Amino acid sequence: MVAYRTARKVLPLYSHRFSPKTFTQHQLFACLVLKTFIKTDYRGIVAFLQDCPDLCKTIGLVKVPHYTTLQKVSKRLLCLSIANQLLISTVKSICKNKKIKLAAIDSTGLEAGHISRYFVRRKRSKQLETYENTHYRRWPKLSIVCDCRNHLILSAITTRGPSVDVNQFRKTLQPAIDTFNIKHILADAGYDSESNHRYARDECHIESTIPPNHGRPTLTPKPFKGKYRELMRTNFDKETYGQRWQVETVFSMIKRNFGETINARQYWAQCREIMLLVLTHNIAVLLLVNELFYRAGQISFLFDKTVFQQA
Repeated sequence: MVAYRTARKVLPLYSHRFSPKTFTQHQLFACLVLKTFIKTDYRGIVAFLQDCPDLCKTIGLVKVPHYTTLQKVSKRLLCLSIANQLLISTVKSICKNKKIKLAAIDSTGLEAGHISRYFVRRKRSKQLETYENTHYRRWPKLSIVCDCRNHLILSAITTRGPSVDVNQFRKTLQPAIDTFNIKHILADAGYDSESNHRYARDECHIESTIPPNHGRPTLTPKPFKGKYRELMRTNFDKETYGQRWQVETVFSMIKRNFGETINARQYWAQCREIMLLVLTHNIAVLLLVNELFYRAGQISFLFDKTVFQQA
């Protein structure tokens, strides 16, 4: 229901006035999120919904959509513009004032196929004790900005790795600062550059904390050319930077809960599937927050009732 309510805030009921009107966009988006949540494919979610009629009634499905219907609607609902609107809607459900005190940025790689690890590193022959190391040249890459307080993803971009992070700082951060008021951004040494500091501090008025280790494998007293990198060397906030691991927790949550393998083969299909992972993660966080508030309300009600009876 959280996915259904999120879609109702952003998406119209139908994509076109001449659509068949068999399913609403809200229902189809909820089916896509459920597909990722239970870690299955389009055929699997159709079979799952057929076995769970009560679940279909929850979102008002009269009949189960065909798997090709879900595949086609994913191309429309998971494009970057609509996916960003849905992502912003999930964050606004908790951060109503749009103020983010501390955020972190990082990237991770995902698997592109169910390939056994045996074929990645295996012996060349039975006679020789040497190993043949096979490396994947390209893989799907996800870069995100997350709220360190509640693990919600504020913005996300999809690319292909291996690639450096330093030139993706502005592209990843820009969608987040267009909507939210971020006070402080944390990043690892892969984003270290004077231009990134200037963009965050001078253009966006965001305090940035990035270790000045890029290009300097060994410690040296030689000053940096840029004033912000020199500031990181002389006055680095270690206590605040310790919260950067929150973004690593977000990646761990995504991979543990929904898997790290992307089933799609084409590039744009992989981008859409990654964005669905991001949206499903935020919706799962909303589910957890709603459950905590519900339990807190129950405890408060029982406590007040006990106090009233004692009085």
